[in-house]
Amino acid sequence: MKHLIIYAHPHIGSLNHFLKETAVYTLEKANHEVRIRDLYELNFNPVLSLEDMAGQRKGQVAPLVGEEQKHIEWAEAITFIYPIWWTGMPAIMKGYIDRVMSYGFAYRYDQGIQKGLLSGKQAFVVNTHGKSKAEYHANGMDTALRLTSDTGIYTYCGLDLKSHLFFDKADRVTEETLKNWAAEIEGMYL
Repeated sequence: MKHLIIYAHPHIGSLNHFLKETAVYTLEKANHEVRIRDLYELNFNPVLSLEDMAGQRKGQVAPLVGEEQKHIEWAEAITFIYPIWWTGMPAIMKGYIDRVMSYGFAYRYDQGIQKGLLSGKQAFVVNTHGKSKAEYHANGMDTALRLTSDTGIYTYCGLDLKSHLFFDKADRVTEETLKNWAAEIEGMYL
């Protein structure tokens, strides 16, 4: 299977980097083709400009956006790996979605009815956050995160969301926890 990983974290020593490397190892071990789009390494410009917006309406995108869309077209499965910062995705990931998963490419409206254009592709999401799962559940943040990302972005674009993993207390991880999370990443692709 052709598998694309879209990754957003600036620090090579981060937990997110460990989770990305675990995903790559797991997929390559199972003989999947893997491409990685590290948004910080690419220095991806997340700003959706007026020029971008005007172009999207005409079916035209900036060359770098078109390159990213080709990676998405190539993929049969896409994994998004990023931390939750201020109850949302990092700006660079949000900007990637704003610019790359654009109207006419990832979704459109037919007679006023929204249609996802990325159907037939699987999606996996891996997030880390500092608070505990109990805290996120108590204030409804877990539901809000799933609604805004899973429903509002991924399935909206037609992706078949197979798994969304949340790894909590990311700033207090033990070696045993890392082993358990690595096993969850491996199991996510089975």
